[in-house]
Amino acid sequence: MGEGPVTPSAGITPVQQMLASGTGALLTSVFVTPLDVVKIRLQAQQTPFYQGKCFLYCNGLMDHIYVCQYGASCTSWYKTPTHFSGTLDAFVKITRNEGVRSLWSGLPPTLVMAVPATVIYFTCYDQLRDLLRYGMGFQGNYIPLVAGGLARLGAVSVISPLELVRTKMQSRKLTYSELRVCIRSSVAQDGWLSLWRGWGPTVLRDVPFSALYWFNYELVKAQLCDQYNVSQATFSISFTAGAISGAVAAIMTLPFDVVKTRRQIQLGEMETLGVPVKNHTSTWHIMRGIWAESGYRGLFAGFLPRVIKVAPACAVMISTYEFGKIFFQKINLDREQQAC
Repeated sequence: MGEGPVTPSAGITPVQQMLASGTGALLTSVFVTPLDVVKIRLQAQQTPFYQGKCFLYCNGLMDHIYVCQYGASCTSWYKTPTHFSGTLDAFVKITRNEGVRSLWSGLPPTLVMAVPATVIYFTCYDQLRDLLRYGMGFQGNYIPLVAGGLARLGAVSVISPLELVRTKMQSRKLTYSELRVCIRSSVAQDGWLSLWRGWGPTVLRDVPFSALYWFNYELVKAQLCDQYNVSQATFSISFTAGAISGAVAAIMTLPFDVVKTRRQIQLGEMETLGVPVKNHTSTWHIMRGIWAESGYRGLFAGFLPRVIKVAPACAVMISTYEFGKIFFQKINLDREQQAC
């Protein structure tokens, strides 16, 4: 199969790419957050949270750790839950009893990091892809795979210290002055690399996911463009390609997601209890332990919820991003024509 109708990003500026990806990140968060809030509330009525307990919340862009400090009132939005009989029932009762805003609880603090990380990631991907393909002359379907992996590696490396800071602030309710002292003592004791604690498991999950996602996305998008005989992907084509590639990447990297989730929760609970964070067991050791404990099913725990969440999130994000790029390309073209 050939390269397909991949549109270079030369028609827009990096700032416009950032605006397009930032808009996509916001819309993805608004769309996915209610799904995860409902999921957590349904889980809560089965296994109530206790003081010091950590749980993960994701708005479609990144994970967000919540720490229960006071049992059932561990967050501003986790109130004594009404009994829910299912997903639709949960949506209706939360909206009726707590207001529509409760469906987007916990969104602002995550966006502080999620939007910048997404902007870095998508902009870097387009820049790297075009550099490899048009600047350096490399050809082949592996280009999106390489560019996607490198872009995610860069975004994870930049955001990782901020993720650690956020976890500390949430778990101990530190003021900014106390946080500075905490970080300074951590660096003095364990070195600057301590700020990137948890970087390894994140990279093992996110880099393969991104490489597979972009590889499949560009292939599926090109096939759909050929099928419908269009030179540039439409919103529906980008949406469909994003959903398919997101689902495939989510399934193939699920074992790493299981390990990262377990480690994130352990880190959060250790921080909450004031337990010194020691050297962690390796990712492979944790995976072997899960295999011995639960078999392959343990490594693919949460298969359906992850796919249900990741596929639409990827679809909304990429279709909005592609639409934004086309929008800016048209604006730039109109300006050039008017200048002539």
